[in-house]
Amino acid sequence: MAGEGKAYTRDTQYIEDRILDDPDARWPVEPGRYRLVAARACPWANRAIIVRRLLGLEDVISMGLCGPTHDENSWTFDLDPGGLDPVLRIPRLKDAYEARLPGYPRGITVPAIVDERSGEVVTNDFAQITEDFATQWTRHHRAGAPDLWPQELREEMDAVNKRVYTEVNNGVYRCGFAGDQQAYDAAYERLFTALDWLEERLATRRYLVGDAITESDVRLFTTLARFDAVYHGHFKCNRRKLTEMPNLWGYARDLFTTPGFGDTIDFTQIKQHYYLVHRDLNPKGIIPDGPDLSVWAEPHDRARLGGTPFGDGTAPGAIPEAERVPTSANPLVGTDGLVH
Repeated sequence: MAGEGKAYTRDTQYIEDRILDDPDARWPVEPGRYRLVAARACPWANRAIIVRRLLGLEDVISMGLCGPTHDENSWTFDLDPGGLDPVLRIPRLKDAYEARLPGYPRGITVPAIVDERSGEVVTNDFAQITEDFATQWTRHHRAGAPDLWPQELREEMDAVNKRVYTEVNNGVYRCGFAGDQQAYDAAYERLFTALDWLEERLATRRYLVGDAITESDVRLFTTLARFDAVYHGHFKCNRRKLTEMPNLWGYARDLFTTPGFGDTIDFTQIKQHYYLVHRDLNPKGIIPDGPDLSVWAEPHDRARLGGTPFGDGTAPGAIPEAERVPTSANPLVGTDGLVH
């Protein structure tokens, strides 16, 4: 985070090891060996939860979920009995970082991939984690899994992903943590210039790149899902609500009702995280009751633009019961864990 009177700058130095489809790699693809540690509250971790589900990797890569809040030291496993992750047997994600790099000097972030054998973090490079799920674990994808990184679209995806990351995914944080008025004004202008570009782009196409969902859609969706609930008010991204941007709002609802997207969203944890952790922005820790979530169920009419969510593939199936978002946290999720 930036200091007083400065623009917000994200720390992007990660543990960049990769799990590769190579038996001679330091970290080879191996079913049952690795654990995705995530938090439903975090948009960067939410990407990994979505991609894991879309590709059907639930039985190949286990998942541990931290609670929605954390202290200055670490995300914690306070959702689990006894406050311990049931597989790693640790109370704090920091313990896995320290097992890999004693005295780890940077922030403890999710998502992280942990080697279940050693208890060490393999990587916390969130962008590379999901790309590798799609490109290195292909032998273990479910039948009908979508191609989230189509070879013929990668150049266009790279350009779109770069702008979405710098101007939107990170842009909302640049607004929220601006250190002075000048930094905020500049961040606000950049964010809404990018949202205007996306609004125009999505007027004539159903998805960001190509005729089916790709990683690009996953990356944008996790920010849009949090926009009205958190970023509009808490981060002062308030020129317009998402519901007031017709094409982006229709696009977000289209994805929300696509299996693998909305069924991973826990609005309760999202609001708890931002409004309780960021006490510098919300000193009294009051969590707003709104917004009205029923609007996510309104018809989107995006099918008229063509394309199909999974291309030649199929939707993911049922969600493991232990991984379902409770209906109390997302009223559109049924008892089967799916959005209805």
